Amino acid sequence: MRALYLKEIKGFLSSIIGYIFMLIFVVTCWLFLWVISDYYNLLEGGVSDLIPFFNLTPLILLILIPAITMRSFAEEKRTGTIELLYTRPISDFKILAAKYLAGVTLVVITLLPTITFYISMHYLGDPVGVLDDGAAVTSYLGLILLGATFVSIGIFASTITSNQIVAFIIAMFLCWFLFSGLSLLGSYATFAGFDSIIRYASIDFHYESIKKGVLIFSDLFYFLSLIAFFLFASHNVLTALRK
Repeated sequence: MRALYLKEIKGFLSSIIGYIFMLIFVVTCWLFLWVISDYYNLLEGGVSDLIPFFNLTPLILLILIPAITMRSFAEEKRTGTIELLYTRPISDFKILAAKYLAGVTLVVITLLPTITFYISMHYLGDPVGVLDDGAAVTSYLGLILLGATFVSIGIFASTITSNQIVAFIIAMFLCWFLFSGLSLLGSYATFAGFDSIIRYASIDFHYESIKKGVLIFSDLFYFLSLIAFFLFASHNVLTALRK
């Protein structure tokens, strides 16, 4: 499993794909947060915080993460190399875990340069250091959980098709629906008493809770359960393909 994990990481970082992913993410964040005069601009908010960054990042990740996970299994199936994976002395679970952890690692590496945003807002505050450090750290944890969830969704989408474009579209739709779609659906007040349940089922509901600076067990359990669900579904698909 360790060898496959390192192979996946090297595959990302030794090719142009991984660097393009990181570059697009960092440049897009920089433009919206520091250059473009808009809702997300940190300098125009009047308050020293990173809330615009934590509001913007999920919208970027729900597009970029499906783009990097779409090839994880779809490409293996298209080229036939998945048969080689099955001949190795490694279980389906370990194959899945290696690819999943590699995707999460890339997300974490991509988020590292954004620490400069945190440092900048820390010193731009009046007085210096007025930024709520605890809320920022908790929000970063929420962002990692969000990214990890999107990776699990992307991996699942890639297991059910051999076409990378189809995998990308399915993953992006699922990420959007679970993050924003359910929240919007529950806000229309058309399902009577079920509206609050629908909103609670959305990723956005729990992510917003974490952004407030408080990490409670129910939010952590929600993210871990969603990740486990999609990884379990992916494992079942891989097991069926092996047969």
